[in-house]
Amino acid sequence: MSLSRRKTLALIGGGSILAASGAGAFAVTRTPQTALKPWSLAGTYAEPRMRALSYAILAPNPHNRQPWQVDLRTEGEVTLRVDTDRLLPHTDPFSRQIVVGLGCFLELMMLAAAQDGIGVELDVFPDGEDTTALDNRRVAVARLTPGAAEPSPLFAHVMDRRSLKEPYDTERPVAQEVLQSIMAPVIRGSGVETSNDPDRVAALRLLTARAFDIEFETPRTYKESVDLFRIGHREVDANPDGIDFSGPQFEALRLAGLFSREAAMDRDGLSYRQGLEMVKATAMTGMAYVWLTTAGNSRADQITAGRDWLRLNLATTAAGLGMQPMSQALQEFPEMAALYDEAHGMLAQGGETVQMLGRLGYGAAVPHSPRWDLESKIVHA
Repeated sequence: MSLSRRKTLALIGGGSILAASGAGAFAVTRTPQTALKPWSLAGTYAEPRMRALSYAILAPNPHNRQPWQVDLRTEGEVTLRVDTDRLLPHTDPFSRQIVVGLGCFLELMMLAAAQDGIGVELDVFPDGEDTTALDNRRVAVARLTPGAAEPSPLFAHVMDRRSLKEPYDTERPVAQEVLQSIMAPVIRGSGVETSNDPDRVAALRLLTARAFDIEFETPRTYKESVDLFRIGHREVDANPDGIDFSGPQFEALRLAGLFSREAAMDRDGLSYRQGLEMVKATAMTGMAYVWLTTAGNSRADQITAGRDWLRLNLATTAAGLGMQPMSQALQEFPEMAALYDEAHGMLAQGGETVQMLGRLGYGAAVPHSPRWDLESKIVHA
């Protein structure tokens, strides 16, 4: 579930919360502190693996769950496992999207290592895989070789990369040459296609908006997102994952009792109704689309798609273009089955699996998203 924080403010509170004063007025000036530190610490570690990983933890991932666990006990290697407490069993029942996010992590680690001339050889799912569930088996073993890589120009855009979830400027088209420029860096094995064709854009706007309807109106999938709301800087600092609602406006809404997880779950309430309308309206501002397909749907295919999605996100950043994953219609829970089939009929006529779908356009700049610190992701046993 992807929420535009500015639009949410306008829809569920507006100016009515400005009466907050005293201690509350102090609170509304606050932004998360520790939750944003990993961005400033990226690249500051002396040990090469830690330096590369300090960038990798900034990778995009579903619902910002950051499900990576890293073992560094073998010299010259990085072993990646998944934290099975950070899965999304309702919206992502087979953990396909989680594995795509792990692919983003691995690609960003490799790009960062290449800045130091370090090549990385990946062995993915060396203990075997289960395409229906994730467990504690190794996701990947990365073996590092100094002097075996050249830096990539994509790395220059790592710190500016975002998943831009704001409404896009519907008066500003995305030119075909821009679409061509973002496809070029995707070389890891996914099929990548883009479109700014008006009819295709209109169809994908409607598809993605309808998918939000289904995710909201299916109680367990909607609750999975609401449970991950982090409202206000204290909650974000305490749990810098999930869906971030921080900044002065949301602090004020929280203090005024206008925005809470309980309010969001009230299907007759303003938060629920306006929240749904907001995400659907935002979906209708897509100006072009990009999607990734793989011939199969193995865990290795999903890793490949994640690596390519990360490269796409960096390429769109380089082009000054916003990109937001719009993966609701690709989710495999039963209530989404009809739209899943419709999306694949539109985007994968050759029988491929559509791994990622993204909305493209030009929109307002947004801040960094919260992250757990690197040390918390290192396992020692």
